[in-house]
Amino acid sequence: MNIQPGPRLSLDLSKYEKLDAEQAGHLRHYHNLASQMDGEWRHMGTQEPMQEFLDAYRYQLAIMTYGVGVAHYHRTPALRSTHKPLMRRLIHKMMRREVWSYWFSTSLSGNRTDPGRTQLRTPWADPLVKENVMYSGHLLMMTSLYGMLFDDDEFEKRGSLSFVWDPLFFGLGPETFRYDNRSLQNAILCEMEKNGWIGVCCEPNLVFVVCNQFPIIAMRYNDARDGTDVSGRVLEKYRAAWDEKGMVDPSGLYVDWYFLRQDRTLAPSNIGWTAWANAYMNTWNSDKVKSLYDSQSYGFITKIDGEVQLHEEKIALEYRKLVDTEDADKNDAAVLARARGNAAALPPSFPFSQPTFGYVVQWLSELGKKEELDGLLKYADKHLQPTWENGGLFYPRNDDRTNKAGEWTHMDPFSGNAAIGYARLNVADGQKRIWDNPRKRGHVATHTWIDGIELGQGIDCLRGVWDSEESALVLTMKTWDGRSVTATPVATNLPAGEWAAFVDGELVQEGTLERGCDLRAAVRVGGEEVDVVFKWIAGLS
Repeated sequence: MNIQPGPRLSLDLSKYEKLDAEQAGHLRHYHNLASQMDGEWRHMGTQEPMQEFLDAYRYQLAIMTYGVGVAHYHRTPALRSTHKPLMRRLIHKMMRREVWSYWFSTSLSGNRTDPGRTQLRTPWADPLVKENVMYSGHLLMMTSLYGMLFDDDEFEKRGSLSFVWDPLFFGLGPETFRYDNRSLQNAILCEMEKNGWIGVCCEPNLVFVVCNQFPIIAMRYNDARDGTDVSGRVLEKYRAAWDEKGMVDPSGLYVDWYFLRQDRTLAPSNIGWTAWANAYMNTWNSDKVKSLYDSQSYGFITKIDGEVQLHEEKIALEYRKLVDTEDADKNDAAVLARARGNAAALPPSFPFSQPTFGYVVQWLSELGKKEELDGLLKYADKHLQPTWENGGLFYPRNDDRTNKAGEWTHMDPFSGNAAIGYARLNVADGQKRIWDNPRKRGHVATHTWIDGIELGQGIDCLRGVWDSEESALVLTMKTWDGRSVTATPVATNLPAGEWAAFVDGELVQEGTLERGCDLRAAVRVGGEEVDVVFKWIAGLS
């Protein structure tokens, strides 16, 4: 290789979408949280102290992982070295004992989840062997997504998912529970079959619609790698089971859960679990999900006087009641005022608030509801304290549900750390498009990638795409804090031929490559964006 002056790059880079400041900021925040010393959970503290509720560490880590996944697959598909280590670190955090140790006490069960129970069960610490799909299902999807996106079999190896249970002051010595991705999948399949294919329990005796979406999606990714159709066979039985029990309530919302022993469902009272289920069920049930949007969203989401708002459960249910009984406009300021007044007189509901904002924006992003999504993000940026820290963007926790006017004020760490970022990074039908076209085993050997750049270098990558028509690999970088660093992006698996490297349009390197060879360029990166393009000039004769 040699450095020679030459003509400027003629490629128009404006046709390649860039991450905006907010999207890059969310990824940086994911990195900041995942890079904390083990045992530190800054900004991730939850309302409920035992990690049993819906804003627990496991849910935050899972959604951050899925956010990295959609960012990589849809927006910067040529970037490996930024996304893969981040996803790997999030999986590492997911396997920390602080994340899964809640299950020992939860496995005792009780009459809140199993009405009529008068005696506790014998507890067990293994977080994967049965039930607990609210953890095991996410871990399966996280590791399956990692394997599918990066063609890496790390978590398919025996014992790669190992959990050590060794409390300091009780027990009869350490216990180790050894799994891998496929044995975890088999454990979940066994539970599904045992329960008549209605799904696996989250808490003892309770089967939630939403929590079972994640292992089903994971099975699809594994099918792509293994050449199987496990997900297809599961869905056939899963659909039939829910057709019998009735997934959709007369309200249009999905039932909150199914009581396994009592063989009955619980009617829904909030949009949260319906919205979250839809954000991922759109993969395999898109027509149904999209057909239900209007009946599910009204009252919870309004657009009045040009402002999109989300409404707290009691207000939304009062709103829906007024609309249904009086045939009122579904976006009427007067109806909203009455609903807020009526709700103010109602007694307090459950002491902890669902992370509804995060559920809803994931749903809106997946369904491509741009007006509603942009409206809620604008509301968040105006009212919910967007905060920048070390280049990362998040929304800090606020446990108050509404202000005195009845307007939304609640922000939980699930939404503020993970889900709002996911919604900004996702695209319309983002999960569905991955479901329809998962990457197959072996793809990494033939695809063209950019390696050599990591978030730990202080660099945000705003572009990372391979354009096969132009035979160009495009990378755009900047440092989050304005300092200057030297980066060495590596273009891998380039087709054979004459190649040139351009930095901000100027030729810096050129040479001849055999097929599969790499090309690298040393670049100074600072607070201003720098564009690096590896461009094919001519093929080998």
